[in-house]
Amino acid sequence: MIERLRIARMGHRGDGVADGAEGPLYVPYALPGELVEAEPVQGHPDRRHLLRVEEPSAERVAPICPHFGVCGGCAVQHWIEPRYREWKRGLVIRALASERIEAPVDGLVDAHGEGRRRAVFHARRGAHDVIEVGFAALRAHRIVDIDRCPVLAPSLRDAIRVAWAVAETLKLEQKPLDIQVTATEGGLDVDVRGSGPLSPERMRALAQVAERGGLARLTRHGELVAQHASPSLRMGSAAVVLPPAGFLQATALGEETLARLVIEHAGQAKRAADLFAGVGPFALRLAERMRVMAADSDAKAVAALNAAAKTPGLKPVETQVRDLFRRPFVPAELKAFDLALFDPPRQGAQAQARELAGSSLPLVMAVSCNPATFARDARLLIDGGYRLERVTPVDQFRYSAHVEVVGKFVR
Repeated sequence: MIERLRIARMGHRGDGVADGAEGPLYVPYALPGELVEAEPVQGHPDRRHLLRVEEPSAERVAPICPHFGVCGGCAVQHWIEPRYREWKRGLVIRALASERIEAPVDGLVDAHGEGRRRAVFHARRGAHDVIEVGFAALRAHRIVDIDRCPVLAPSLRDAIRVAWAVAETLKLEQKPLDIQVTATEGGLDVDVRGSGPLSPERMRALAQVAERGGLARLTRHGELVAQHASPSLRMGSAAVVLPPAGFLQATALGEETLARLVIEHAGQAKRAADLFAGVGPFALRLAERMRVMAADSDAKAVAALNAAAKTPGLKPVETQVRDLFRRPFVPAELKAFDLALFDPPRQGAQAQARELAGSSLPLVMAVSCNPATFARDARLLIDGGYRLERVTPVDQFRYSAHVEVVGKFVR
């Protein structure tokens, strides 16, 4: 059944939203004000598939990628930049409002830079026994074959070719592969997931892929297959050797921007606690000025941070492997610090935020990739006596609905 819908606003996932008789209807790739033809999506009564834009918005622009609208990686390449930026900043404002928080929100900081320095490609054998390599379609398990991606950094220019070589070497069955590629100073760092156990012959063939492709390192589920250079990145004055498939901020400028804000907020503090520290993008830069205690549950990330912290000229960095969801730092432990910083996964840091709220720390900083959980954790800190002095939204995932947030809380 084809419906004609008037798009009223943009949703938080980058879908156009129309007001239906029984509630909102979500139409990907539609813009506010547009009249569109759409059809229902089977199994999802509130979702529609865009068929045609009957009355396009004056704010609609041509997307930069030929795969836009099929590949699920980008949501809003078709919107003029000022409105896109306003919407993205609005995601943070609305998340705060949902928790009844009033705070000054800076303008959106563009941190796309040269583009994303890491990507996960999916590979599988599709119809007619043809290998497909690319990204997932929008909210679907289908793979969209791609030959290029304009949001990737130039340092990933060979990533798609490498992903194809890995897929063809492993002679895929029906089980899909995930091929994570990260650009490092030593070259591409590749980790393959989903292959299952491999014969010595297949392992040798993968090693040849690494050699022919000039890869820094190739691993399978974190197990080393071949290494020809150090897969390292510079964080401040330190060089970090990344663990296989380790977490990293999406863009180099994004990491630098988040760290710059953290350092600005830190002021003249002498000792910091970096919670959910990862491989140390904040801890290593803070250590150029102050002593740091860094904690994370990922033992390999902590080991990488610990090794980098031995860089001459850095203040002492103490590291801990600790599950901050199960065992957050409590107020008695936090007394030793001038400030605490937490940068949790998307689910936020509810348990740690609750303990921070009961502490006497004069300064707390929160970095988040999810405005909703940022606002929830902020509410706990505010109820504990903190004031949210400043909020900065940072955009390192251009054309997507993802936005980073940095918040400064003071007593």
